[in-house]
Amino acid sequence: MIAFFEIPTNDFDKSVAFYQALFGEKLEVSQFGDEKMACLMKDGKSVCSISSAPSFPGFSPSNGGVLVYLQLKDLEASVKTALDNGATLVTPKTKIQVDGWGYFAIIADPVGNRLGLYGDK
Repeated sequence: MIAFFEIPTNDFDKSVAFYQALFGEKLEVSQFGDEKMACLMKDGKSVCSISSAPSFPGFSPSNGGVLVYLQLKDLEASVKTALDNGATLVTPKTKIQVDGWGYFAIIADPVGNRLGLYGDK
């Protein structure tokens, strides 16, 4: 089970704008010293944060790291929203071969992080 996930960025404003468009929700922005975070909140807790954390060695955007899949209501609309907001398509909408498991696509966000998108149709 995922408690939360953190997405690194080297362009905080661009990443916040991208994920607000993708999620269709405003992110709660905070700053702690030189670290900026923008959090997607659910029930008063952060489930996802976009982080600009220069004090963490090795914490930077990457297209070869962990791949998180976000479940979305409308996969095709979400892929279009992502592309319209600066993402690139890595893997187009693809049916998962197991019956009833739905579809996925993989994008790279505007700063290079790979992100899986998942939907039932």
